[in-house]
Amino acid sequence: MNQRIIRLSIEGMGCASCVGKIEKSLAATDGVIAANVNLADRTASVEVSPDMIEANILDAVESAGSYHASVMQNAADEKNKSEAERAHLHSKIKQSAAAILTGFPLMILSMMHVLPAPSDTMFWLVMGGLTFVVMAYAGSHFFVGTFNGLKHGNTSMDTLVAMGTGMAWIYSMLVVLVPALFPEASRHVYFEAALIVIALVNIGHVLEARARGQTNSAIEKLITLQAKTARIQRDCQDMDVAIEDVQVGDVVHVRAGERIPVDGVVSQGQAYVDESMLTGEPMPVAKHQGDEVVAGTINGNGSFYYTTSRVGKDTVLAHIIETVRRAQSAKPQIARTVDKVASIFVPAVLLVALATAVFWLIYDDQGSTLALVTAMSVVLIACPCALGLATPISMIVGIGKAAEHGILIRQGGALEVASHLTTMVFDKTGTITLGKPKVTQVISGQDFSENEVLQLAAAVEEGSEHPLAKAILEEATGRKLTMLEAAGFLQVAGRGASAQVGDGLVLLGNLAWLRHHQVEISQTWHDQAEVLATSGNTPVFVAKDNQLVGILAVADPIKEDAVESLLALKHRGIRLVILTGDHQQTAMAVAKRVGIDDVFAELKPEDKDGIIAKLQAEGEIVGMVGDGINDAAALARANVGFAIAQGSDIAIESADVVLLRGNLVTIPHAIAISQATLGNIKQNLWGAFIYNTLAIPVAAGVLFPAFGLLLNPMLAGAAMAMSSVTVVSNANRLRFFKP
Repeated sequence: MNQRIIRLSIEGMGCASCVGKIEKSLAATDGVIAANVNLADRTASVEVSPDMIEANILDAVESAGSYHASVMQNAADEKNKSEAERAHLHSKIKQSAAAILTGFPLMILSMMHVLPAPSDTMFWLVMGGLTFVVMAYAGSHFFVGTFNGLKHGNTSMDTLVAMGTGMAWIYSMLVVLVPALFPEASRHVYFEAALIVIALVNIGHVLEARARGQTNSAIEKLITLQAKTARIQRDCQDMDVAIEDVQVGDVVHVRAGERIPVDGVVSQGQAYVDESMLTGEPMPVAKHQGDEVVAGTINGNGSFYYTTSRVGKDTVLAHIIETVRRAQSAKPQIARTVDKVASIFVPAVLLVALATAVFWLIYDDQGSTLALVTAMSVVLIACPCALGLATPISMIVGIGKAAEHGILIRQGGALEVASHLTTMVFDKTGTITLGKPKVTQVISGQDFSENEVLQLAAAVEEGSEHPLAKAILEEATGRKLTMLEAAGFLQVAGRGASAQVGDGLVLLGNLAWLRHHQVEISQTWHDQAEVLATSGNTPVFVAKDNQLVGILAVADPIKEDAVESLLALKHRGIRLVILTGDHQQTAMAVAKRVGIDDVFAELKPEDKDGIIAKLQAEGEIVGMVGDGINDAAALARANVGFAIAQGSDIAIESADVVLLRGNLVTIPHAIAISQATLGNIKQNLWGAFIYNTLAIPVAAGVLFPAFGLLLNPMLAGAAMAMSSVTVVSNANRLRFFKP
C-alpha cells in the first residue's frame, strides 16, 4: 500500500505542550500512520494512507485545542505561510508598542507619586477603561488561549499571564469603585503592572517570531532554482513550454548560461556545466553525449540537446527540496525549559491561590478581604514576567556577544544545542579549503625553467574557459610574466587544450590528452604526478612539440586557521568528520593535513544527509559546517548547522549559525558562547523560579498569624518587578564574557 505525506501549516501553537497535544490527536485519527509536528516553523508532516480524507486531518488538529490547520501543497502555499508569519510578527510588535506606550508612562508617574489617589474615581475610571482597551488589543490572545486551554483541561504560561493581569485589572477597578472592601493600606491600583507584564511577554513572542520568520526561506530559494520553462524540440523546431508540460522522453535544448530545467541525458553537443549545487565543487564538469545532467545546474558554455529522464517531483532538485523539508521537520525539538516549568508551576500557583482564598475565608472574620488580597498577591508575585524574560534576555545578550565575534545566530535554540555537540561534520571545498584553485607548484624539465613552462601554459589558457585557466593565468600575472601570443586554440572538454605558441604546438591537459597526441611520458614524470595527486593537487601536463616540458600542480588551498581551529575542537573532545563530493584521494590528502581521521568522499547531497542521520541514530549530537547548496539538507538535518557566509544563500538559510568572517576559528568561539549563554539561562530560570517560589508563601499570608505580616499586592507587584531586574542584570553579565 502506497503511503503519502501531507504537510500542514498550523496556527495557534504557543509552547512545547502544543506539539504533544496535536501529535496525540493526529495519531488517534484513522488513516494516520505517523505525525511529526514542528514547533519551530509551525508545520506538521503527516504520513497517511492513500484514501485518507484531508478534512479529517484538519479536524483532528482543531479538536486538540484552539488551533487552525491548512494543507500546504505548492510554492504558493509556502509563500502564503511566510507572509502570514510576517504579518503575525508585525502584529506582535504593534501590540507590544501599544502596551509599553500606555503602561510605561503610568509606571513612571506612579513612581514619582504625581498621580491622584484611587479615591479620584473619575480619573481612575478613565484609566481603567483605557487599560481595558489596551489589554484587549495587546493581550487578548492570552485570555482567549487561557479560555480555550481550560476548555480542554490545559494550562500554560498564558494562564498565569491572563490570571495575573486580569486580576490586577479587576482588583484595581474594585479599589476604585468599592474601596471599602479593602484595608486602607491595600488600596492601590495596578493598571500599569498589567500593561507592562503584557508588553514584556509580547516582546518575548516577537523575539521568537523573528527567529521563526526565516524558517522556510531555504525552501523558497531552492524552489527558485527550478526553471519556469523549457525549450523542447518539436517537429524539428525549438519551442518554449511550461516546465509542468515537459514529459519524459522530450528533447530539450540548453544554450550557454541557461539553467537546466529537468533531469536527462546529453544526446548532442558538449559543454561545461556548473554542478556546485550538487557537489559543492567550484569546477564545472565537462558533459558529452551520454552524460547525465540534472535540473537546477547551469550550463556555463556551449550548447547541447538532451533527452529528459526525470521530471516534476522525480528530479534530483525536487528530491533535495523534499530532503530539506523532511530534515527541518525531523530536527530535534529544542527544550522549552520555561514551558516545562510552567506545566507544573502554573497549576500549582492556581491551586495555591485558591487554597489561600479558601483558608482566609474560613480562618478570619474579615476573610473576604484577606482572601482577595492574598490570592491576588499570590498570582501577581507568581506572574511569569521573570520566567518569560529568563530565556530571551540571555539570548539577546548571547546573540549580541556572538555577533561581536563574527557569528550570526539565526535560530536562538542553536545557542543551547551547540554546547552539547559531540561530533562536528565539515564539507571540504569552501569550508576547510578556500574553494578557489591556485597553482601550488611548477615542475619543469631540464631544458625549461619554471617560468617558461608557466608562460607556455598561460598562453594556451588565455583562450580557455576551463576553470583551471583562471588559476594558471593568475599565477603567471603574479609572477609578472610576459604573455606569449597563441593561435589556433583548440579545446576538448574533459581532456585539455592546444594552441600554436611561437614556432611550436603546445599541449596542456591530463594524461589521456597527451597520450592521444602520442607524447612520451617517462616513469619519473608518472611518479611526480602521482606524488602531486596523493598530496591533494591536480597535475596539469605541459608539452611542446610532443615533448613533455613540465607539470603544473593546481590545488584548492587549506584555510590558514583550519588546523588551529580543528585542534581546538579536538581538545573539547569533539569528533571531527569530513563529508565531500570530491574524490577520495583528494579528500584523504586534505584530511591528513588538518588532522581529521573520518572521511566520506564522492558523496551526493542525500548521502551527506544520510550520514548525519546515521550519526544521530548512534547517539551523536551533530554540528555540520558547509557552504554550498549541496550542503543544505545536511545543514538542516544536523542538530546545529553552521554556514560559511561567503557560501550559497540556500546553505545560509538552511543553517542555524552563519560564520560571517568565513574562518573556522569562530566555531569554537560559538561553542564557548553557547555554553556561557546556556549557563546564564539556567541561572535565570532557577533564580526566577526559586525567587517566586519562596515569595508565594509570604504572599499567601504564612507570616500573618504569627507576625501580623501580610504582603500587600503593591509589594507583590514590586517583588515581581525585582525578579525581572535580577534576571536582566544577570543576563548582562554575559556582555563581559570573552571566548
